[in-house]
Amino acid sequence: MKRKKGYTPSDSYLPLLKEVITMKNLKDLCIALAQSESEREVIDILKKWGYWDDSTAWGYYGDNENNFAVIGNQQSTPDSALVEKIINSVDAVLMRECLRRSIDPESNDAPPTIEDALEDFFDIRHGMLTNLLPRKRRELAENILLVATGKKSSPNYLIIDKGEGQTPKKMPETFLSLTKSNKLRISFVQGKFNMGGTGALQFCGKHNLQLIISKRAPQIVEIEGDDSTSEYWGFTIIRRVDPEKGMKSSTFKYLAPGGNVLMFKAKSLPLLPGDYPISYEKPLEWGTFIKLYEYQLVGLKTAVYFDLYYRLAVLLPNIALPVLLVERRKGYKAQAYDIVLSGLSVRLEEDKYSNIEEGFPSSANVKIKGQEMKIQIFVFKEGKETHYKTRKEGIIFTVNGQAHGFIPDSFFTRKSVGMSYLADSLLIIADCSKFDGRTREDLFMNSRDRLREGELKKEIEFKLADLIKKHQGLRELKERRRREEIEGKIGDAKPLVEVIEKVIKNSPGLSKLFVEGVKITNPFNLTITGQGRVHLT
Repeated sequence: MKRKKGYTPSDSYLPLLKEVITMKNLKDLCIALAQSESEREVIDILKKWGYWDDSTAWGYYGDNENNFAVIGNQQSTPDSALVEKIINSVDAVLMRECLRRSIDPESNDAPPTIEDALEDFFDIRHGMLTNLLPRKRRELAENILLVATGKKSSPNYLIIDKGEGQTPKKMPETFLSLTKSNKLRISFVQGKFNMGGTGALQFCGKHNLQLIISKRAPQIVEIEGDDSTSEYWGFTIIRRVDPEKGMKSSTFKYLAPGGNVLMFKAKSLPLLPGDYPISYEKPLEWGTFIKLYEYQLVGLKTAVYFDLYYRLAVLLPNIALPVLLVERRKGYKAQAYDIVLSGLSVRLEEDKYSNIEEGFPSSANVKIKGQEMKIQIFVFKEGKETHYKTRKEGIIFTVNGQAHGFIPDSFFTRKSVGMSYLADSLLIIADCSKFDGRTREDLFMNSRDRLREGELKKEIEFKLADLIKKHQGLRELKERRRREEIEGKIGDAKPLVEVIEKVIKNSPGLSKLFVEGVKITNPFNLTITGQGRVHLT
């Protein structure tokens, strides 16, 4: 059902919903949808309730029937799209803490940066998770969970946060809106474009189903004034509808009988995971529960504490708040079935003595159009880079801890850079958080997963190439790796020399052909002199 432009749900619909609740137990419907482990189950439930085939029970996402133009132009990969959901949860927890303190998030009293918010709200020194003990990071991670459920081959992913939550009345203006200015003037959160993490929808099964359940944090309700839905849980299902009635593209709709999301009262819901392999057991009292059905994470369907953990650490190198990754699909055997995601920087800090070359990481500042870009240079010991990066990630560009774009490690093999011997081992994190809004827009796509081609990117590449080429530590390490490679080739040649000598000694004909008793000179018999020069001997 399409609502009129500018429509705001009225409190007048509450009596109608109360009547519906009397007729049907919406809490049971909500829990049944939450615990369904396939699209087929969800559709069967909605058909049983008479909603699936009732076109009047569905509203257009963003109040726009042409919403596919926006939603279909988001992240190009499922992992990047999933990251947006996690970032929204981080924002929700930061907003909860701000509103609990009766601070207007858009006022001058609010923290000016994410780092300031983390220091003010969570006592995280300099806003860096590397400054927290593992126990404290684990405690904070209980605020945001990413849970894998269902089948190994077609998993569902739950993103659960104990953040600010939304009332049923506000859901159409927040979770279900597009391109509004909800967070535009809030300086300490990531979300700016009001896409609602919609990029994940196209990676959800055949029908692109997503469930949203939310309840406003009670500590916030007291300071926000009257909202007669503040004590209610609201929930809806988002689906993709194929082109119909001459439409040129698909459209996304959400369940809203009578023009409003479904709602009910309950102190808590059994939505948090129990002990392995129980997916739903512990109570969630407020916050947001999002379920992505049959999410197509190609190549990352192993247990979440392996490949997905490694990948998310790269995409969130300096994540503001830790996230608890929880595995609840049956069939795994492990000592622990969850792991705390604290970002690549924390992993590198913890592993630096065993996996990072001595003298690294190294840091520097680069000026781009008068603005500061902070650089961290990591060099892995040979063969140790496997679980930290792929060839796609030579340089990671970040804003407030989230990756916004990449340059592959083939960049290091360019003649202007001259680091071919280190290309596989090099990783650079370029923090662009201090760029002004215009510069960010010129460098990053709104999808926040790739760089925009243009003069700005060329200038950045030129300055990074110059920095890397002249970096004394990298130059010395490059020469060392070069020497080791040459010496390795010499070592490989020694067995061949010994075989030929033995053949000559045992063959009178060959002995006559060569000078008797003469030892074959090793053509690779090189010696290393000062400054890495190589001489034949």
